[in-house]
Amino acid sequence: MPIRVISGSAKGRKLKMVPGGDVRPVMDRVKEALFNILGTGVQGCTFLDLFAGTGSVGIEALSRGAARVRFLDINPRAIRVIRENLEHTRLADRAEVLRLDAFAYLRRAHPEPFEYIYIAPPQYQGMWKRALLALDQNSAHLVPDGIVVVQIDPSEREELDLHVLQPYDERVYGKTMLWFFERSPDDEDISEVG
Repeated sequence: MPIRVISGSAKGRKLKMVPGGDVRPVMDRVKEALFNILGTGVQGCTFLDLFAGTGSVGIEALSRGAARVRFLDINPRAIRVIRENLEHTRLADRAEVLRLDAFAYLRRAHPEPFEYIYIAPPQYQGMWKRALLALDQNSAHLVPDGIVVVQIDPSEREELDLHVLQPYDERVYGKTMLWFFERSPDDEDISEVG
């Protein structure tokens, strides 16, 4: 089933798929629901697409006006497809594509913070848990009022012992769940109180 850009400057453009069965792109209706939830906050934002696969989610963010998107994947075929999709949609000028291990990236000291972080790793391997826990331990990747979105199969859902991030919403669309996290109010700068 082809995937496409749903809205914005690249609306209607079809995206290439990654060859092989190890990348399962988000369905258009889930992607549309995600960006309806995020709303106009995407315009002018910075966006990190971890386990980017085809790049579909980050490209949708760019098409809808994100200032910059960093795409991360370790699969060389995925990296090639992301670059081709960015060229096809004419959005490459605001994109950075890195072939890196997401877990090594999340351990980086003094990272550049993003307003949105999208975590959609291969399913049923517990990788979403490792990524979310790594982000919780190194929350400098996220601006203080930033949002983390995890895409999993609903059967994978389980509570984690998080200290900085807290869930605030979840939506289920068939076999896809979008789980939204933000920083705990307790994590904010104490000087802002009173």
